[in-house]
Amino acid sequence: MNTELIDVSPTRKEIKIEIEPARIRSAYDRISQQYSKAATIPGFRPGHAPTSVVRTRYKSEIRTEVLRELLPDAVNEAIAEHSLNALGEPNVQLDNTEALERLGDEPLTVRVELEVLPEVTLSEYKGLEATRRTRQVTDADVDKLIEAWRDSSASLEPIEDRPAELGDIVTVNARGKELDQADAEEFNVDEVQIELGGVNVQKEFTDNLLGVHPDDTRTFLVEYPEDFSTPGLAGKKVEYVTHVISVQKRVLPELDDEWVQSLGAGFDSVEILKTKAREDLEARATMDSDRRLRDELLRKLLDAHPFEVPETLVEHQTNQRMQSLAQQMMSQGYDPRSANLDWERAREEVRGQAEGDVRASMLLEEIAEAENITVSDEEVEAEFEAIATASQQPLEQVRAALTKDGGERSIAHRLRNRKALDLLIANASVTEEEWNES
Repeated sequence: MNTELIDVSPTRKEIKIEIEPARIRSAYDRISQQYSKAATIPGFRPGHAPTSVVRTRYKSEIRTEVLRELLPDAVNEAIAEHSLNALGEPNVQLDNTEALERLGDEPLTVRVELEVLPEVTLSEYKGLEATRRTRQVTDADVDKLIEAWRDSSASLEPIEDRPAELGDIVTVNARGKELDQADAEEFNVDEVQIELGGVNVQKEFTDNLLGVHPDDTRTFLVEYPEDFSTPGLAGKKVEYVTHVISVQKRVLPELDDEWVQSLGAGFDSVEILKTKAREDLEARATMDSDRRLRDELLRKLLDAHPFEVPETLVEHQTNQRMQSLAQQMMSQGYDPRSANLDWERAREEVRGQAEGDVRASMLLEEIAEAENITVSDEEVEAEFEAIATASQQPLEQVRAALTKDGGERSIAHRLRNRKALDLLIANASVTEEEWNES
């Protein structure tokens, strides 16, 4: 068998294969004999029909069997001969189909197109320069967090002596109908709490519900922007008829030891709670600083190592990211199938991120190989336990599901890459600078 390797690109190869007549004849004769022994042909005893007759009667079937036997072996031998690390299934095409009419009289020529992992040559990856900026936690930050905790503990008290004002909570039953769609069905939402002037409240709700009392009815139009957070309403005009159930005001608890103790978190004074708030904010600031440093180093690693990425891997990672996007939308109560989202544009944006994911993973794998980084069974088990804790599922259930889906290998690979990234950070030239909001 003769083969010729053609480098189409670093990730795409083509192999031209010539299968010699003798090999074809051997397969042709053997398969023809098998058909002769099993064939029942009128005028001949079972299994005694001449081979020439069998070949004529079962021409298509025998030819298919010959190709089914020859081609996979020829392709695998050619891939092994040229030491190619193939990705996915190769595209196999027969060049000289006319040779099928005279099996064994002349060579069969085959063209194989396949995708491979590119050769990645590591340049210097230690000593990369990066800047760590950690946001300093101020007293104002602590006070803001405490206020957020107080706000989450606020109670609602009914208002009886005045109309609704900014900051009040108005609870309504609402009927809505999209105006620009003639066949749109009316929808009802009951007991919706609307904070007048709230950050995420459409201005039309605030404008039309200011001054209301319980049992009042208001009819008004809401024009949602194209980028509205709820895809099903984005860019639409909806007329609402609202019936006010109640008007309430938020009453924050006093900032005192009694309120702190009511939180039930083991704190018994305002000062201890402030200390905890500061610790939480500092931990978040450190995590954010670490993430930014990690992202900067990965960007510099990618910039220093440009190479072509296999389309198969990019497509797989793109699908993974799109699936995660759909799951996130469903977790927020949106149906991805009916969401007003330009999926083609979203996929194109996600694809660029996916390509970076693949390139980073390949580079970290090369670093792990160069540094002889390994992952122990104990480390994989610890990761199983962490996943079970985070998902609040039984450990054995998580382990069984992930092992069944090949997750154990995936976890080991992820841990190995994580170790390689830790090594990258540990060996970086990091400059500490003051936090910059930009």
